[in-house]
Amino acid sequence: MEDPSARIEIEAPLEQVWAIMLDTERYGEWNPFVERAETAQPPAVGNPIVLHVVWANGRRTRSPERITALQGPTTSADGTTTARMSYAYEGWPSRLGLVRGVRHQVLTQRPGGPTSYETVEEFRGPLVRLAGPARVADGFRRHAEGLKRRAEAPAGRTSPPEG
Repeated sequence: MEDPSARIEIEAPLEQVWAIMLDTERYGEWNPFVERAETAQPPAVGNPIVLHVVWANGRRTRSPERITALQGPTTSADGTTTARMSYAYEGWPSRLGLVRGVRHQVLTQRPGGPTSYETVEEFRGPLVRLAGPARVADGFRRHAEGLKRRAEAPAGRTSPPEG
């Protein structure tokens, strides 16, 4: 079984996309998958984060997570800039060893190019199938599309989340 993932090209500077990702208090303005993310501000490694998820069928759930990586924009010798945000699932199935998940969100921008957004959930455990990897992948796709719309919107304009 393949880990749920999504990828999209965004015509905006990486630093702008990164700022949107870190502004968890405004997720409801653009994110059709994670309508709310509760965490201390600013987000920091080790902080708990509760994601309020909206599935494609309209059902909602809370997902307790912990931020495991926040690597702000860094530029390599070849001019490629990258940034990463990761968090680990901490719900009761994880505590029982039944479903473990770590989500990575990575931004990459080569000089003069668009920002590439990639996300993947590394699922492990005997009940992974019950976690619904296909519906998670659908949510990641909707999240990526919302991030693209938000980052590419003209300054001062926001677009509502689309399902």
